[in-house]
Amino acid sequence: MPTVSVKRDLLFHALGRTYTDEEFDELCFEFGLELDEITSEKDIISREQGDTKAEGASDVILYKIDVPANRYDLLCLEGLVRGLQVFKQKMEAPRYRRVSPASSEPQRLVITEETTAVRPHAVAAVLRNITFTQERYDSFIELQEKLHQNVCRKRTLVAIGTHDLDTISGPFTYTAKPPGDIRFKPLNQAKEYTAQELMSLYKTDSHLRHYLHIIEDEAVYPVIYDSNGIVLSMPPIINGDHSKISLNTKNVFIECTATDLTKAKIVLDMMVTMFCEYCYLPMFNVCNALMFVIPSESTEHIAQLLTKMCLRSEVMSDGEQIEVEIPPTRSDVIHACDIMEDAAMAYGFNNIPRTTPRTYTIANQLPLNKLSELLRQDLAAAGFTEALTFALCSQEDIADKLLKNISETRACRISNPKTAEFQVARTTLLSGLLKTVAANRKMPLPLRLFEISDVVLKDESKDVGARNNRRLCAVYYNKSPGFEVIHGLMDRVMQLLEIKPGQGNGYHIQAADDSTFFPGRCAEIFACGKSIGRLGVLHPDVINRFELTMPCSALDIDIEHFL
Repeated sequence: MPTVSVKRDLLFHALGRTYTDEEFDELCFEFGLELDEITSEKDIISREQGDTKAEGASDVILYKIDVPANRYDLLCLEGLVRGLQVFKQKMEAPRYRRVSPASSEPQRLVITEETTAVRPHAVAAVLRNITFTQERYDSFIELQEKLHQNVCRKRTLVAIGTHDLDTISGPFTYTAKPPGDIRFKPLNQAKEYTAQELMSLYKTDSHLRHYLHIIEDEAVYPVIYDSNGIVLSMPPIINGDHSKISLNTKNVFIECTATDLTKAKIVLDMMVTMFCEYCYLPMFNVCNALMFVIPSESTEHIAQLLTKMCLRSEVMSDGEQIEVEIPPTRSDVIHACDIMEDAAMAYGFNNIPRTTPRTYTIANQLPLNKLSELLRQDLAAAGFTEALTFALCSQEDIADKLLKNISETRACRISNPKTAEFQVARTTLLSGLLKTVAANRKMPLPLRLFEISDVVLKDESKDVGARNNRRLCAVYYNKSPGFEVIHGLMDRVMQLLEIKPGQGNGYHIQAADDSTFFPGRCAEIFACGKSIGRLGVLHPDVINRFELTMPCSALDIDIEHFL
């Protein structure tokens, strides 16, 4: 959940009253938020960097408030205060509308075809006759950063640019050009740079270097010009210095360039609606409407509750339905169930009476999970230590290191893996256990490890194209292979499952060839006439590829056959 830091005194002044810490904590809970921490800038620096670094830092009390990840309207002081004031019925839920300029035509942002190769979408708006104070200005900048880190996904989806409209002239053009053709003076710099020079300059910048990868490999870079050819910004990296805003700015031009048009509209709505209250004429957007049927409570009461949550609501003429206006600040509302959640929140979860369930049911553990738990206890009693390994791994772990071809593993690949270590969903537990042994090879021998978990296998018969398969895997690592130990463990498992040795309805093993195991030291396990797994001594090449030096035996069986 995102955390919003607000100055306590500034917050209480905006709310029109003071609260004790306990009272404000209770208010946050009622509104669906959580007061996470009460601190100060000095305390934060002292805790993170030491007391000497904290000397001279502010002692102003800060409230750190956790807000839901999809409530972008609560990421700044203005939205937080507005929501709480409406909730406490100190003000009416705002009805947003768009205001056209009185003395001129609306500004235009022209998007050229060249942008389709890099960031194809852009939206814009103007805040006119706004009055900034230092606190408002700081909140305005902080909201941009919060949105960039949240819905904008670190500027990959959306990048926000804000400009002093009085220093530039429309119409504006959003286009894309080769890096060498873009030249301007970036924000807070003393001279002009080409786009190529800027990319080199910001590679050492602690803040901007994290965004360079978004466009640095593209043939063209996005850029916004005004009608005089002045560069406003090179999204998503940096704005131009010419149009930077200040405390004296009266008209703010806001542009959002994006790879996702829906997210761009959400971000623009947030920027405009949060700070339009500081304009001479508030500038708003039109709301959408949604009708739904209300169960249980009276429609009038539910309408009142929803209005407390900034969702203006009216009972329809039939008395059975409510029409709800969805303001542009509430992009999280996409279904009637989202509205019902707000109604429940306004009603108060603590006010819901306790009732005895109308149906009588007996909870029961899933048979597969029950079997897994019973086996875990007995394997631990047999002297083996349980391990819990990652469900994702590299292709090398389940193929090359086990001397198998990746095409034979039926592995599900991750389409956009963040690291080479997490490329596929594991198809075997063995590689994870061997990596665990390698990480603990300095421990006293022998090492006896086991794991009972799911693997993922491609299965075209399933609607999602894959299925989970619960398996038991155990390894024995020592100076000698210890095949008899692994064989004995298999016999113990079968004894616990009440499967007797023998053909037909019993269990037996027979010699098998498997590239993962040493030739002549591998056996296939059959139970009730079905092949359920393998056991044997691992191939020396497998041992070496997992950076081990001692022999190792392994057991791998499918336990779903015993349900």
